[in-house]
Amino acid sequence: MENDDEVRQLFRDILDAEREQLAEYRRVTERSFELQQRAVAQQEQLSRLYRRLVLVGGGLVTVLLALLIYLVLIYYLLAGWSRYFFGV
Repeated sequence: MENDDEVRQLFRDILDAEREQLAEYRRVTERSFELQQRAVAQQEQLSRLYRRLVLVGGGLVTVLLALLIYLVLIYYLLAGWSRYFFGV
């Protein structure tokens, strides 16, 4: 009889330990999931920021290139017209 009580107590202890382990596993899994969600959200934010920077940088390069072409054309046009004005 005493042996049966010990076995039952051992089973209860094992069951309690398994419940605690399952609860800890759930807690760790939930925390891991939360961290993954935060990481994905941060990646999305950085992706949007990167896209904006690329657009602004591309726009700036386009404007500077257009300005350079404009200045080169103006230089050559003025250099061509200077012959008529200054006889050079």
